[in-house]
Amino acid sequence: MISDTDSSRTITRPDTAAGPRAVPRLAHNGPVNAFAPPGPTDPPDPSSPSGATDPLADPLAAFTALRAPEGTALLTELRSYDPAQELATATRLRRSHPAALVSAALGQARLRQRAVAKFGAEDAYRMFFTPNGVEQATRTSVATYRAGRFAAAGVRSVADLCCGIGGDAIALARAGISVLAVDRDPLTAEVARANAAALGLDALIEVRCADVTEIDTAAYDAVFVDPARRGGRGRIFDPEAYSPPLSWATGAALNAPRAALKIAPGIPHEAVPAQAEAEWISDGGDVKEAVLWFGEGFAAGSYRATLLPVGATLSAPAALPAPPVGPVGRYLYEPDGAVIRAHLVADIVGRSGGRLIDETIAYVTSDEPYDSPYTSAYEITDRLPFNMKKLKALLRERKVGVLTVKKRGSAVEPEELRRKMKLQGPNAATVFLTRVAGAPTMLIGHPVRPGMP
Repeated sequence: MISDTDSSRTITRPDTAAGPRAVPRLAHNGPVNAFAPPGPTDPPDPSSPSGATDPLADPLAAFTALRAPEGTALLTELRSYDPAQELATATRLRRSHPAALVSAALGQARLRQRAVAKFGAEDAYRMFFTPNGVEQATRTSVATYRAGRFAAAGVRSVADLCCGIGGDAIALARAGISVLAVDRDPLTAEVARANAAALGLDALIEVRCADVTEIDTAAYDAVFVDPARRGGRGRIFDPEAYSPPLSWATGAALNAPRAALKIAPGIPHEAVPAQAEAEWISDGGDVKEAVLWFGEGFAAGSYRATLLPVGATLSAPAALPAPPVGPVGRYLYEPDGAVIRAHLVADIVGRSGGRLIDETIAYVTSDEPYDSPYTSAYEITDRLPFNMKKLKALLRERKVGVLTVKKRGSAVEPEELRRKMKLQGPNAATVFLTRVAGAPTMLIGHPVRPGMP
């Protein structure tokens, strides 16, 4: 089996057909223990008597206050605040605003700054967030792509189950689809409702605070389920430990005309229901999620890799046979992570006329150049048995001062390599720490620009 868990780093000097079944009443889509995490420099409120209960200590009350005129003005003022100056900012604002409201506004300002990476500044500074909402929400690029697939399939209404703060509901509404957004947690549902209003989409998005297992979705063209995949101890890897479990979500999907289930990209292929089209999505080279598509317009049993933002898609109607293995050629190709997760490396091998360097390693090699959006290409100049001293000598001889280290099938960490290589010089190189025909090997080369031999 090809490995898909290794990493790379640039170093510079310095089948289940089960229907619905009874499940326990669900929590919301991930626990929300507080409206916003306390800042590390939040000072105590000297005006509050010891033992007094502040009404804004309730997260829902604090959120309601933030949407009132005074809270809105505070958030506007804090749009560009510097977190390093939070203590001074908090002290200044508490001279004219209630301390609890200032704390809530500072927490929301921090969350908005974090959310810019997923939602963009224009939306993030108009929206509201919870800590888990920022962490678990789908980034806009991926949600927009998924909403586009629904729209292309003729879907005009979707029941969004476990909607969280509403990121997917927003993308669906912007695609012209009406949405029922459901979440069990009152605060999370209220945040989703506020976000729909803030972005002018409340006419298309109905938010309901309810247990998703009790929602009748018969009136909707499609169902979208985004189960919680985090618990008190971090990520959940067992699909049956999701909330709701994958088996329940699959049953809900099979009872709908069309459906999509968002799941972790590391899901084992054997856990993918036979009725689903499985798609892995990467954005900017990072694998973000997997989606199981059900119903008319989607190819059951097929595998698909989609690369954003370019929108390139590679697919196969069924699992592919193992590709051939052979010696390292002039060129080395590193498939995108979505291609690897979808087990479509054999497709790249066939398209490039190449081979794997090892039956367990997702590096493709060929003697002729191959240009593809699904791979990064490198020209290999040197192949060495794994030996740190020889690598150091070669880099010194080549005057390499900027080194990109990639590893797949190697226990050596890039940081360890950095400590041992004393990089000096004006040139750059890429080293691959890997296995070739089972033997630990170092391959040295450089990237090939698209369209260039």
